Amino acid sequence: MGEGLSASEVGKQIGEHAKQSDPHARHNRLISISEAVLLSVVALLAAWSGYAAAKWSTQSRVEIATASSLRIEGDQANADFFELRNFDSSSFESWFAAFIARNKAAMRLAEHRFRPEFKVAFDAWRATKPEANRDAPRGPTFMPQYKRPGLVEAHALDERAKAAFREGETDGATADKYVRLTVVLASILFLVGISTHFPYRVVRYGLIAVGAALLVLSVVQLAGLPLPPS
Repeated sequence: MGEGLSASEVGKQIGEHAKQSDPHARHNRLISISEAVLLSVVALLAAWSGYAAAKWSTQSRVEIATASSLRIEGDQANADFFELRNFDSSSFESWFAAFIARNKAAMRLAEHRFRPEFKVAFDAWRATKPEANRDAPRGPTFMPQYKRPGLVEAHALDERAKAAFREGETDGATADKYVRLTVVLASILFLVGISTHFPYRVVRYGLIAVGAALLVLSVVQLAGLPLPPS
């Protein structure tokens, strides 16, 4: 019996020949490859964008929480300042009452209660001879030697809180931009995904073109955004 092809092999070769002779088969393969490549690239970028959005969102919450903590510390330092200032004023009033009464023992007792920092300002104020000098400051707290306790620290903490809050706002805005890009990339996945269900090559070409244009725009915007924090 001579060698020959079986009926199934003949049918297979006829089918392959028909595909090769079909002028649209090559175009369909190119469309399918383009869709697959586009879907792969967009899926990777969408995953990266979602990861970056989550990292920047976390960073924003951390910065805002830090700002809140610093503001509480600043308020506490400011409260401490007023408490010490009230103590200085109370001590000085006790001394002044003793001075008016010419009670030197009470004056020495009041001076003994002075804080060391306040004593420096008090001595400088006494050196101006306030009893006879009308231009003398009204009290030790008005002297340049009087250092406002805790006030510098309160101002520094407040400035740090403002800076941390601004950074938190900036990080939050960056997270929002990544979220918007993730939505755009998800839209590309949807467009390219449904293109496979259309039998018309024109429609598929159109959806691929729209997806590619959105992808280029997304890549340009991603390149302009800062990398997620480590």
